[in-house]
Amino acid sequence: MHRRLIVPGAIAASLLLAIPASAADFEPGAPGIGDPYYPASGNGGYDVTHYDLRLKYQPSTDLLEGTATILATPTQNLSRFNLDLGLKALEVRVNGRKAAFRATGTQELEITPAAPLPKNRPVSVVVRYSGKPSEVKIDGWTAWHRTPDGGVAAQQPEAAAWWFPSNDHPLDKATFDVSVSVPDGTQAISNGVLQSQSSRLGWTRYNWRSDKPQATYLATLAVGRFDLTTDTTANGLPVLNAYSKDLGANAGAARASVERTVEVAEWLEEVFGPYPFNALGGYVPNVRSGYALETQTRPFYSPRQFAAGSNVSVVVHELAHQWYGDSVSVEGWKDIWINEGFARYSQWLWSEREGEGTTQELADWVYASHPDEDPFWTVKPGDPGPDNQFHLAVYDRGALALQALRNELGDEDFFRVLKGWPTERAYGNAKVADFVAYAERVSGKRLGGLFDTWLYQPSKPQTPPAPPAPSAAAARTATAVPVSPPKSWSKIAATNTIHDHGDHGDHSDHSDGHGHEDGHGHD
Repeated sequence: MHRRLIVPGAIAASLLLAIPASAADFEPGAPGIGDPYYPASGNGGYDVTHYDLRLKYQPSTDLLEGTATILATPTQNLSRFNLDLGLKALEVRVNGRKAAFRATGTQELEITPAAPLPKNRPVSVVVRYSGKPSEVKIDGWTAWHRTPDGGVAAQQPEAAAWWFPSNDHPLDKATFDVSVSVPDGTQAISNGVLQSQSSRLGWTRYNWRSDKPQATYLATLAVGRFDLTTDTTANGLPVLNAYSKDLGANAGAARASVERTVEVAEWLEEVFGPYPFNALGGYVPNVRSGYALETQTRPFYSPRQFAAGSNVSVVVHELAHQWYGDSVSVEGWKDIWINEGFARYSQWLWSEREGEGTTQELADWVYASHPDEDPFWTVKPGDPGPDNQFHLAVYDRGALALQALRNELGDEDFFRVLKGWPTERAYGNAKVADFVAYAERVSGKRLGGLFDTWLYQPSKPQTPPAPPAPSAAAARTATAVPVSPPKSWSKIAATNTIHDHGDHGDHSDHSDGHGHEDGHGHD
């Protein structure tokens, strides 16, 4: 062992650095991160870099026991801070020392460390906790699906509080290690790469790693009995798809859709650039909900998405989110258009690729399908409000905005924007205004008026998005009312339940007639 000689002057200097000048300089972190749509979401005063979750789950009783180690850095001098957690905390340690804690509000775990935490000095927080996630309701809703053989955590805009303590907002992304012990014969599926698997005394432990920044709502856990398919992409990425063994009549259609994940991802790379993460796949558990969710590297699909047969369009939607929504995440939930408008437009692009209707034909159909007085046009995709955050207009009117942009820029500049944005903003957060500024910079055009018309005006634009017509006859054709939808429309419309919110409120306009169920999903 090497010993380093420290002179008295150096000791004095180090003590000055270690001991804060005044306790008055330390203040509590805010109980919310500052999102006006969801004031209680997230917390202020620190930034998380990594979550290490060590869990044990018993499907027969729904009991979850966990130890979460959270690595973070204070962004201010902290006297105390909050985590979001719905389960019961049993013990908290900060930098190895026991800390005082109490549950407040609907999801807040308020922690007072034994010593205040100086700004910019990394800290570790260990929380031991337990409970039954299915019994946790926050503001009257749940993000936990109880299944016949286990449970699933997959929801938006919040899901973490039902299974681990966190700073639960997309602004604070982190890497994840998730280790889950379940009874033999049962699998535990999470994000990223399965690092290892081992069995002992009737229990099997699965160790998962997601090594790129990930929003907490994009972390997922599924415990149950699954049929697995595994593969490797041409670029060497591990692929894992999982299907509950009891999907019944939907099993074949689910497999026929999700097994095309690699094909769809390779096509999306042509549109959006290199796939941003370390694994690929999807899973279909036996849940009663109707939505899908872009859980990072491994999207969640409800079986009902495939009740009418295979539907690759929903796979396109969720995988598009890996670039638009997961790698580049919202700065605040009002910026949801930079997730959903692009994922829906990706479905239109897939339709164009498959020869089932061009993006222009789909835009014309959407525009014509909603008369002037339709409330659809009163929703502003660029800032829809919390009650309309997942309204159909955010998706379809949001896609209309992108078709208008494509017509304004031309294909060369338009696809430069689509591919360049997720590269420039990789693993970060952004506002709608950031995308507008980026598109203006790449194209050299002023686009404020175009985006104002399609994203912010609470009325139907006077004309649909249409390419410049070379003649008056062509102009009349471009604005004619379509007499029938493009061939792909039924498959695209069948995915509208991906933004079905369940008992957290009716936030969407369902053109396909599906009702709401338990859960709060989107996509």
